[in-house]
Amino acid sequence: MPSLRVDIENTKELVTDKRLQAIEPEILNAKKQLDQHTGPGSDFHGWTRLPFQTNHELELIKEIAAEIKDSAGSFICIGIGGSYLGAQATISALKGEFYHLQSPQPRVHFAGQHLSSRYLEELIELIDFRNVYLNIISKSGTTTEPGLVFRILSQKLVAAVGEATASRRIIATTDKEKGGMRTLANEKGYRTLVIPDDVGGRFSVLTPVGLLPIAVAGIDIEALLAGARDMASLTRENSLEKNPSLLYAAVRNILLRQGKVIEILANFESRLHYISEWWKQLFGESEGKNGKGLFPAAVDLTTDLHSLGQLIQDGPRNLFELFLILEENPTQLTIPATTDNYDGFNYIAGQTMAYVNHQAYEATALAHREGGCPNLTLFLPQLTAYWLGQLFYFFEYAVAISGYVLGVNPFVQPGVENYKTNMFKLLGKPGF
Repeated sequence: MPSLRVDIENTKELVTDKRLQAIEPEILNAKKQLDQHTGPGSDFHGWTRLPFQTNHELELIKEIAAEIKDSAGSFICIGIGGSYLGAQATISALKGEFYHLQSPQPRVHFAGQHLSSRYLEELIELIDFRNVYLNIISKSGTTTEPGLVFRILSQKLVAAVGEATASRRIIATTDKEKGGMRTLANEKGYRTLVIPDDVGGRFSVLTPVGLLPIAVAGIDIEALLAGARDMASLTRENSLEKNPSLLYAAVRNILLRQGKVIEILANFESRLHYISEWWKQLFGESEGKNGKGLFPAAVDLTTDLHSLGQLIQDGPRNLFELFLILEENPTQLTIPATTDNYDGFNYIAGQTMAYVNHQAYEATALAHREGGCPNLTLFLPQLTAYWLGQLFYFFEYAVAISGYVLGVNPFVQPGVENYKTNMFKLLGKPGF
């Protein structure tokens, strides 16, 4: 089957064949723990089964999305972390940066991902609440950011259309049985979609958490699942050569053991910005514990070559890069010639901008390798729902393997609670 491709040539000074052979038993042992559900956090391995789902809830998602597309002017997805990043990444990648300027119906907005009152006020001013659907995504219903924002937006909706209509316009993606949001949904009569008990937030893009907003945006969720399903099948391979997730996990751990403690995800396609944001949460929360883990950073190129490029090229040699490169660019925007050649660019007149962008990638990868920054490349054949499905599962499987090799449980995030405890104390919450 066609798949994503990993090229590690620009790491060869440090990732030698000998080192790959040495780490392979550790990688395969981690794979065994994951595949047989014997490793730490195995009660959160439900994401491995998501690509194969053919259940009633998938049809319900499509039905609700069709209703929203037919009748709403705006759809607001309220969530934080994994509760919004997968949807944001997919919609931004496939619909583009000028999506909202093209007046799609409905317009998909995100809220509850931070506590900025300015952002929320501007969103409220923009929205006609007579024509809005809200999707609150929260397993507990008590997470501060989405909880406070939902309070505000749901009251705006009730004021605009009344209690009964508002209850019909609110979809709660939450726990199937317990929690504050489940209780509220039952009391108010909200329609609900279920966050599976065995899937953590950062692995939830293929659950209703991600699938409903993605479907509302008009993206084919069946194609997304098909891509993930093909990658899941490929991850059954027990060799670094045939399994790209295993190869990636091996390379990053080899580099970490040689002092490369920062991994930079670099793209040359601005639509992929939120893929990087999704990736940062996935790897940061999964690996960063017990004093271990790579620090996940991201750059948008060539933009950041004019800012962070200097540090990557000549700064401390404690980092490496993963280039995420789109192989097929369907745009044919060409560079025109001028009679006076005032800027000296006539030598590339007639070439496409996509060609120049790819040469910039090639030049950057070579320069960074020569400067002591090893880099590997993940080639994404096309920017489609199918290939994003492959990409999501590729990274999810790789981070699970990598976490086990590191000796951490990649499916918990105890450190996230520390700031919450301090904030509740400062806010005067009872019991804190």
